[in-house]
Amino acid sequence: MNFLQRIPRVIRQLFQLYIIVLTIFTSFRFILFITELDRIDGSISGHDILQAFIMGIRFDLVISGYILFIPFLILTILSFYNRKFPIVYKILFYYIYIAFALTFLICAIDIPYFKQFFSRFTITGFEWFDHPAFVFKMIIEEPRYWLVTIPFVCFIFIFYKIFNRIISNSRETYPLPIIPKTGLYLLCLGLIFVGIRGRIEKKSPIRVGTAYFSNNPFLNQLGLNPNFTLIRSYLDSKEARNKTVNLMNDSLAIANVQQYLNIQHPDKNLPLLRMRNLRHSKPNKYNVVLVIMESMSAAKMERGGNPNHLTPFLDSLSTQGYYFKNTYTAGIHTFNGIFSSLFSMPALFRQHPMKESAILKYHGLFSTLKEKGYSTAYFTTHDGQFDNVEGFLKANDCETVISESNYPASEIKTTLGVPDEYLFEYSMPVLNKLNQKKKPFVAAFMTASDHGPYYVPDYFKPRTKELKKQITEFADYSLRKLIQMSSKQKWFKNTVFVFVADHGAPLDNTYDIALDYNHAPLLFYAPNIIKEHKTLDCMAGQIDVFPTIMGILKQPYANNTLGIDLLNESRPYIFFNADDKYGVINQNWLLIAKTDGSKGLYKYQNKDTRNYAKQYKDTVNKMNTYAQSNLQTFQYMILKKKQ
Repeated sequence: MNFLQRIPRVIRQLFQLYIIVLTIFTSFRFILFITELDRIDGSISGHDILQAFIMGIRFDLVISGYILFIPFLILTILSFYNRKFPIVYKILFYYIYIAFALTFLICAIDIPYFKQFFSRFTITGFEWFDHPAFVFKMIIEEPRYWLVTIPFVCFIFIFYKIFNRIISNSRETYPLPIIPKTGLYLLCLGLIFVGIRGRIEKKSPIRVGTAYFSNNPFLNQLGLNPNFTLIRSYLDSKEARNKTVNLMNDSLAIANVQQYLNIQHPDKNLPLLRMRNLRHSKPNKYNVVLVIMESMSAAKMERGGNPNHLTPFLDSLSTQGYYFKNTYTAGIHTFNGIFSSLFSMPALFRQHPMKESAILKYHGLFSTLKEKGYSTAYFTTHDGQFDNVEGFLKANDCETVISESNYPASEIKTTLGVPDEYLFEYSMPVLNKLNQKKKPFVAAFMTASDHGPYYVPDYFKPRTKELKKQITEFADYSLRKLIQMSSKQKWFKNTVFVFVADHGAPLDNTYDIALDYNHAPLLFYAPNIIKEHKTLDCMAGQIDVFPTIMGILKQPYANNTLGIDLLNESRPYIFFNADDKYGVINQNWLLIAKTDGSKGLYKYQNKDTRNYAKQYKDTVNKMNTYAQSNLQTFQYMILKKKQ
């Protein structure tokens, strides 16, 4: 008699189900591996790649176990009765099928999500689901997004067919006596439980950090299951300690920041308040045009080391003003870039300042210059309501918001609205009208062409063949058109142009934070105003844009932010955020601190992957205290409404 025939039917079904589910999970992992193959270099061994896939099975077992534990327990109990329960079986069948279909959907979504954020799927992916139509259209219009539906549809179809066959063909041929039968069931329940824990060698169950076995951040993340990271991020977000930042004592954080900012006589009510530019008797009434460039990593520029000549105009422009080569964005999302550039406050992990803090008034660029008699305007290519940008900015003294509803329908090419070139073209009459008011204006632009779904006009002839490089070329071409068109306007000679990215792109995968995602250009250009052209290597951030603009204008104002005037002040480090971790950097060191308390200190200039945290504990402490103090102080200001 065949031994397998003596095994209870429910256990055989369970084993077969595990095989097909793990095969599908592994297939999605393989697709991710193939799509990110450019992140694997010659230093990566086949053994490390294999280990990442084996690690993946451990995380897949966790998700599978959670789904199958209760159905298996119910079927185990029912197997001791000499009757059938067709309704129960059908309910369990569809429960298991739908549950796994949803997990496969998350695996499919995770592939383009990882491409964009260099991170497995988390609750951050649902930030934009209050605009479902916008998100759906953006997915449909971008081939690299909808192509993942092909394996998803194939896998759920195959899964249904095989699962149905497993249920139909498994019959109890030779029933076991009750004692060995009970023993086998208990053994299987125990094995499922072990799979859910993910490990038996430790007291705690498997963690995200368990997957980090090598010095290659991509392989470390490859082993994760996106359903695991999604659930884990959701549970973490529900913990009280993660709803608001609680990194250190508020009073200590504020005292540290006051010392960093050289605030010698702090205001008791507004702890960051500094009165600036009071000694300038003749402030300048220059216009200000701030261009927040979508995904424009410094690594896309030739002066950032890119050999593909993607940004010839931006590269040339960077030699004709003030260029800050060590600039880092506050976060990795567009809303981070808009908020931090305009209001000089940092990103706080997954907090969305323009949604969660919409009732708060921030004294940033628009408010300050409006008080000085400026007109204020904001231009975007698409729906102004997305991320609550329009409502938030209007509540914070932006008088005019130009968005998709203002453009002719014929010029709207994708879900992200009009191309960058048309955005700038449309703005010219608007800015001219503001100039006719006989008072200066401040205008902020948020570009979008360098973000999928990509649109390259037929008339534009790129040098490169790859679409992602072509769109960067087009974005640079659009910047050229902005300056060309502006130079023909009456207000050009009296205008300061500022270029900064909302965030970069995850091009480099040397560390757990892709530095190219935060390293961005920062350029001040005004050919009739800035006569001495400089490249500065001081540490800078988006949070410094507003105070530096005010310094160039020599306008007296109250600075109640964490930003500094880069032309007259300095900072030892700049810090940035990546949802579940933060980085701190200077010219020599990069510190990466994760929410689980682990820290890595790296000599990033030569891409050294050795962790020096234990060797240079004092450096780690100083850098970490700097970042935590700034983040905690901003959280305090929000909660106490002192912003």
